[in-house]
Amino acid sequence: MKVTQAEFVISAAAPHQFPQDALPEIALAGRSNVGKSSLINRMLQRKSLARTSSQPGKTQTLNYYRINGQLYFVDFPGYGYAKVSKVQRKKWGELIEAYLREREPLRLVLLIVDLRHAPTEDDCLMYDWMQHYDIPCLVVATKADKLPRSKWQKHIRLAQQTLGMPEGQQPLLFSSESGLGREELWSYLVEAIHGGEPEFFDAKDDIT
Repeated sequence: MKVTQAEFVISAAAPHQFPQDALPEIALAGRSNVGKSSLINRMLQRKSLARTSSQPGKTQTLNYYRINGQLYFVDFPGYGYAKVSKVQRKKWGELIEAYLREREPLRLVLLIVDLRHAPTEDDCLMYDWMQHYDIPCLVVATKADKLPRSKWQKHIRLAQQTLGMPEGQQPLLFSSESGLGREELWSYLVEAIHGGEPEFFDAKDDIT
């Protein structure tokens, strides 16, 4: 998809702060430092719209990014960071659960994992939770450029088995450095939002 406009809208700390314009929303979940901000920047072809941080757990709100005036990316707080207090983790958990179960514009959750490592216990809990509540989810394995291509299939299988993904499903490989997977992911998002209806986006948009 050709991104002509991308803007940060709000850091929402409570449901009453969520946008009310009913645009479709794509949420991004994953552990701290898994590369969610880098993925957003690559998808939107912006260098620093979503700010990356060397301090895991810094994102404490649901960060909304509006794209072409047509949809939102919603960046969740990273989970699994030990230095975040139990009280704060509980608060984040309640906010995210309320969003996932009640947010009408939500179309898809991207569960971001690191291809180099087996999914964590927190990744598995998030995946199982979404499966239980029948929330549409796509697993995206980032940092593919950090591994030799010859090892990709081994690590894909590891992610499949660890998460317990259904037979025939596998993570989508992605690299924020090289752009691997960007067009494929955009095509998937278009289908998730509007069943692949091309008229949802401008005719000039390049979707492959």
